[in-house]
Amino acid sequence: MNRNRYGGTVKAGIGFGAALAIAISYTTWKSILWAILHGIFGWAYVIYFAIRYGVGG
Repeated sequence: MNRNRYGGTVKAGIGFGAALAIAISYTTWKSILWAILHGIFGWAYVIYFAIRYGVGG
């Protein structure tokens, strides 16, 4: 697989996903703390998935 071809798409997707999670969380809970935590937990899941399934290396 050509990493250069998909690298920008993956970075944009992860950034958009985190932003969407934060926006929905803030809209739902009206709390900046919860929004930040949801953004961080989204990244924690990405890291867990990469470790568990060996993606990215």
